[in-house]
Amino acid sequence: MLQHWNLDGRYSLFATVGFCGLLTTMSAFTLDSSNLLENNHYGMFTINVVTNIGLSIIALIGIKSLMSAIITNY
Repeated sequence: MLQHWNLDGRYSLFATVGFCGLLTTMSAFTLDSSNLLENNHYGMFTINVVTNIGLSIIALIGIKSLMSAIITNY
């Protein structure tokens, strides 16, 4: 993957940890949501999904802004 994107090899650990973190986070979110649905906790399911997705979008917007500021000043 690093070669495909022409990334420096120094970033391989960062990319690997980030990818594994993504998988475990999404797995936990999916399992929690599934368990809430199976136990008929529809209100908590809705709060869980809206909160997780909302915070993810807010974090994405924040990271994009931060990266734009860094790239602009670089």
